[in-house]
This record gives sequence, C-alpha cells and structure tokens, in this order.
Amino acid sequence: MEVPQIRNISLDLWLQIKKRPLLISGPCSAESREQLIATGEALANTGLVSVFRAGIWKPRTRSHSFEGHGEKAFSWVKEVKEKTGIPVAVEVARPSHVELCLKHEIDILWIGARSVANPFSIQELAEALAGTNIPVMIKNPVNPDLQLWIGALERINQAGINKLAAIHRGFNTWGKSQYRNPPLWEIPIELKRLFPELPIICDPSHICGNRSMIEKVAQHALDLDMDGLMIESHIKPEKALSDKNQQISPSKLAKIINKLQIKKASSFKKETTENLEELRKQIDLADYKILEALAERMNVVKSIGYLKKNNKITILQIERWNNIIHKREEAGLKLGLNKEFLNELLKLIHKEAINVQKQILNDNS
Repeated sequence: MEVPQIRNISLDLWLQIKKRPLLISGPCSAESREQLIATGEALANTGLVSVFRAGIWKPRTRSHSFEGHGEKAFSWVKEVKEKTGIPVAVEVARPSHVELCLKHEIDILWIGARSVANPFSIQELAEALAGTNIPVMIKNPVNPDLQLWIGALERINQAGINKLAAIHRGFNTWGKSQYRNPPLWEIPIELKRLFPELPIICDPSHICGNRSMIEKVAQHALDLDMDGLMIESHIKPEKALSDKNQQISPSKLAKIINKLQIKKASSFKKETTENLEELRKQIDLADYKILEALAERMNVVKSIGYLKKNNKITILQIERWNNIIHKREEAGLKLGLNKEFLNELLKLIHKEAINVQKQILNDNS
C-alpha cells in the first residue's frame, strides 16, 4: 500500500477549544432566520457547543426536496455567530461555495461524503482553497473506501491546508442494517492509527438516521477515543425540512452529552498501568499463537492444494465448507465467541485458503 502523505497537521483550532470532546452542532439545513437564530441561541445556552454547523446548500437525492437557500442564508449564519460568539461551519461542494464562504467570513468548512467520493470534485475544491489555510473537516466517502478518504485529505493538505480534521459519518453498505450508514468502526480506527495527530470527529446523526440511537453511538465513539462529535440539532426537529428523524432539540442534546462518559486513553495510577501492561502481554502471546495456528493451517491448505492439482479435483467443495461453518460456529459459540464474528473470521480464512489453492492449481512450473 502506498504510504499516505499528510503533513504538518495543525491542532491549533482544536487546542484553542478547551472542552473535550469537541462538540459541533446545529441544524441539518438553514431553513429560515428565525429557525437558525432560535437553534443557535438554545445551543449556546447549553454551554456545551464549540462550533455551530448549518447546511446552506443541500443537494438532495430527489430534486423536489428542500435544497437550502444558498447565499441568502449567510446573513442568518453571521447573526448566529454575532449573538452567540460561537464559530460557524458550513459545507462546501463547489469552488463557488468556497469563495462565498471566504467572502462571508465563515470560520470552518466541511466537505461532504458525496463530494469526497469524487476525486475530481476534491481537486477543484483543493485548488479553490489554496493559499487560505482555513480549517477544513473532511467526511468519509459514502462507500467504505479508506484510500479514497485518505486521498481527499491528501489533496486538501497538499493545497496548503494543515488545519485538518476527519469526520466519520458511516458508510453505505449492501444489505439491511439498524443504521442508516453502518459505522464500520475499523475504518476510522485504521485512519487514526495511520495519522495519530489527525482529529477524528464522529457524526452519530448520519450514522444512525434516527435520534433514538444517537447516545449509544456517541458513547461508543468516545470509548474509541474519537476527538469530538457532530450532532444535528434543530429547535423543532419534528418540523425540520431535511433529515428530521435524525435531529434532536438543543435540550435533548444537552441531556445526551451530560450523560456521556469520557474515559481516559491511559491511566497514571501505577497499579492500573501495571495490570494493563500484564494483560496486554497476555494478548500479545495469544495473538502470536493465533498467527502460528493460521500459518500451520495454511501449510496444510497447500498440501491439500497439491493433492487436488495432482488428482484434478476442484478447489471448492461446498459440502465440506458448509460442514466447517456449522461445526466451527458450534464450537466457537460454546467457547463464548460471537456468532457474527465467527462467521466473518471463517469467511476470511476460507477466502485465503481458496487463493492459496488457486495459485497452486494455476502454477504450471
């Protein structure tokens, strides 16, 4: 894999805001002056919100849906900032959006999931941002593609923007899910591993698609040491013109945030640290045993591959595979393992076994 190039990330913006987690909130759309100011003042009164967000342009899946008021809404956003003193953030999707945001002195920009999915759009935005160094937050692409997400961060960073943050808003996936956009936590975790200095903000509103799950997802994000939350809030959520099911009132937001538990990434208590290190050593040992067992299994797979090649037997034996799934799941469940985890793990092992045997059968040397 190509080594990612994101350099000189500045944390000044986030360090200036003392609260942790950083909380970004506001309505999905700027619908009217009255709605925006009422929401902004109510959020300011909670004393919890560090950045006010509002969608000025709202391109929707269907053209007849509410798509925002465009430039007209900047005066409303500016008034919210003047009345509350809270920095404001706006989504941009075109170079003209960037120009208007700079003209109207917007504090922070964010780039949405659909834009991030298109490198051509990202490059155009990067060129429009060159020389500004305004803080930019970049949502993950709609599809679960970490390299595409990194590519967007790289392009904006290469334009001279080092006040960067990533926003995890979940991914479109095939099949049914309790989420609007399943979080696939392993992807933002890998991004955090690759770029420890890059702030990652979780967007429970878009992950959930409904307000009932926001607290659970927000807590999980904090448990994974995410740096902040972006949660949509509307003064009257039930009357919102876009994404009303996932927005919450400012008072409900305050209740959720005050219930969240912020855990330390590490402990300074000597006894706790020593106990943690001992348990981690046990995990390291278990991991090496797993790796050795997998290597041993693949050596057996190779022997089976050569036997199949010499006797002209097909790679896939579906009856045998179904038997493995059934028996391994049954054994794993008795050991206290999760069925879904077992299923995914067995599929990965089987996929690699097929690849190994395929190479053997196709080797004509």
